[in-house]
Amino acid sequence: MAGKDVFKLSMKELSRIPVTHSVVTGQITQQEAANILGLYRQQIGRIIAKVKKEGDVALIHKSRGRPSHRAVDSGTKNKILNLCNTTYKGFGPTFAAEKLFEKDKIQVNPETLRLWFKEAGIDYKKRRALKHRSWRPRRDCFGQMLQLDGSHHRWLEGRGPEYVLMGYIDDATGNCFGLFYEYEGRMPAMDSLRKYIEKYGIPQSVYLDKHSTYKSTKKPTLEDELSNRKNLTQFARALTELGVTIIYADSPQAKGRIERSFKTHQDRFIKEMRLENISTIKEANKFARSYYFPKHNRKFAVMAKGKANLHTPMPKGLDLDRIFCIKNKAALRKDFTIQYNNRFYQILDTPRTDKVQVEERLNGKVHIYHKDKELKYKLIDKRPQKPKAPYKPRKRWIPPMNHPYKQLYKRIRRSA
Repeated sequence: MAGKDVFKLSMKELSRIPVTHSVVTGQITQQEAANILGLYRQQIGRIIAKVKKEGDVALIHKSRGRPSHRAVDSGTKNKILNLCNTTYKGFGPTFAAEKLFEKDKIQVNPETLRLWFKEAGIDYKKRRALKHRSWRPRRDCFGQMLQLDGSHHRWLEGRGPEYVLMGYIDDATGNCFGLFYEYEGRMPAMDSLRKYIEKYGIPQSVYLDKHSTYKSTKKPTLEDELSNRKNLTQFARALTELGVTIIYADSPQAKGRIERSFKTHQDRFIKEMRLENISTIKEANKFARSYYFPKHNRKFAVMAKGKANLHTPMPKGLDLDRIFCIKNKAALRKDFTIQYNNRFYQILDTPRTDKVQVEERLNGKVHIYHKDKELKYKLIDKRPQKPKAPYKPRKRWIPPMNHPYKQLYKRIRRSA
């Protein structure tokens, strides 16, 4: 609780609000809501009953902030992992759990043991599942899943260079949205998704391919593996902050709906722009939003199986500028300067930290934060250097005539 009659929900809990409201108003059934949220129908029934009685605050999980009653103590956990590293080295989680109970009288769930193996970096032989592809039906409701991809093409034919159409299609209805950009990358992906959210709301999930913009190719560090963290691209990080589920396709055929829509656009959209003699990317985007996609959706979009709109409305206080941006950590030096993108910034505040968060917005502006507090700064040409003392040439020292060195030299000359 943040205060009297004020409560905070996570993005995951917030995404359940339109689903529960749709059940309360009778737009979808409890079973359909259970399929959407991945819960049992009985759970949905209990949630709806609590929402009717307490309001949206009932969606907050009651176990938040409490330790699990079934948590295994650290001593037993260390003993189990030690046995799995020695006596049962190379055993899979299921077999190891059986042997621990049989020989050592220690009972542990195989799934728990598998998670401990992953956390501790214990390797074991894994069975590879066979690839299987089958036809996938549409999702039931508008906003339940959004397919996203970029299409590189000569959209303006000979009137302009090759551009990328960042295209979106709703899986349930076939409703399309798209904008043109000069390349396919994190900034175009963030900008186009932001405009989609401003128009329709936040979708429940997004279906993506494994382009480096959407899925990280970096190997996890040892610290990431120990804390069970995944490497996320900037775009995937933004989706996670919005509470959107990310689904990666293993093949182009898996997201065939967006691929087939591009074939339609490469036929109809090109000819429509040819008729309008559009030759710039600005004109193309204006034409896409005002004419082409509204007309295309009226002609080709279909009615969803469910009547509910599962897009989450933009919550009050949500700053999309801070979500759709490039976030990086920068080292704060003792002179309160940082270096970012080969430029130096002088921090005018005095935060007690060795790192600050730099956020590069879509418009190119840079904002610097520490613990969600924005820091004032100024751009400097170069990092100030410590002033050096003026150079003073050393005077040549000439030994006097009574110096032992000269006396010795005289004696040598006399004896010669």
